[in-house]
Amino acid sequence: MTAMANIDDADARAAAWLTAWDAQGTHRTGTAGDAEGAAWLAREAKGLGVEPQFEEFGLDRLDPVDARLEIDGQPIPGVPVFDAPATGPDGVAGRLGLADEAEIRVAELSPRDVYSGAFEKLRRDRRQQGLVVVCRGERPGLGLLNAEAFRQPYGAPILHVASETRDIVLAAAARGAPARLVAHSHRVAARACNVVVSVPGREKGLPPLVVMTPRSSWWQSTAERGGGLVCWLESLRALAAAPPGREVILSANSGHELGHLGLDDFLARRPGWEGSTEAGGALWLHYGANIGAVGGSLSLLTTSEEMRAAALVELARAGSQAKIAPKSLVPSGETRDIHRAGGCYLTLVGTNPWFHLPQDRWPHAVDAAPVARIAAAAARLAAALGTLPINLC
Repeated sequence: MTAMANIDDADARAAAWLTAWDAQGTHRTGTAGDAEGAAWLAREAKGLGVEPQFEEFGLDRLDPVDARLEIDGQPIPGVPVFDAPATGPDGVAGRLGLADEAEIRVAELSPRDVYSGAFEKLRRDRRQQGLVVVCRGERPGLGLLNAEAFRQPYGAPILHVASETRDIVLAAAARGAPARLVAHSHRVAARACNVVVSVPGREKGLPPLVVMTPRSSWWQSTAERGGGLVCWLESLRALAAAPPGREVILSANSGHELGHLGLDDFLARRPGWEGSTEAGGALWLHYGANIGAVGGSLSLLTTSEEMRAAALVELARAGSQAKIAPKSLVPSGETRDIHRAGGCYLTLVGTNPWFHLPQDRWPHAVDAAPVARIAAAAARLAAALGTLPINLC
């Protein structure tokens, strides 16, 4: 088979996987789309000759009932912030404002602001009856903020409203208009799962390699999540074809947008794996958000010089490149938890103009060809890390 045929096959696989993912609907944790995504991924894994496992965990899923901001009697639909308290059916009333003393404060925030200390400080102001988040993404729409404290809601009730409402909401806040914020929701007992595959190693005594990618999100999130899933599947394909020296665990986690519930469950079953390899921790290869997004760029974050060098070689071989983040940078997403525990990791993560927006869909938001190239590099990197006989951190 020619090299061009191999490239064409990889492009076709990437396009088929991205198309299937996009067709499943919203992938929010514990919903029907999340379950369909898990079943689909398990079928794909079985097609590669391995037997996946479902590692289930429970959650009290939040189901919005009524979410709106009323100004001068006119409703503006919204979406609650999922780690803020709910209101009753009547909501909370007060005057809008842009300053701390406002009864219902208005703030413009991007999805990435969830990681800022300023956002947490804003939420802990006890003077407010409610908070309105006017979404501010690179494109118009409802760019939702992740619920980092999903199991422990705090602060005042918060409502997202779309960026298209910005002028109306900010003008009303500037004049202190009376308003009503409704974020009425129910909590429903639900189950979600990580899809986990174990590939045995040939040698004993080596720290395991965890190949991880999130597989849940607010919307379809095809560019956000799809590229990582293609990398995960191509890595599994490579590892199944050539058994590694060390044990490799591949985990596609749910619970990403809800404070990394899936990673929490994964680690609860494997205590200490998040720490340094000297203390019994694993090596971590994380396929993060937005890999291959149209208009995006790729970054590489790692605590290991050896892992960085191996990744750059494979990316160059595939005709791709990545920005190198400084070692001191604390990553967002699941590898933030590994970083804080002193673990050894390498993360590939990109940018995406449609990040956390409903418009993040196939085919306009993600390009199968770059995804396939990066996934080829990722698969070779996973195979290389699976065979190196030394501790890297």
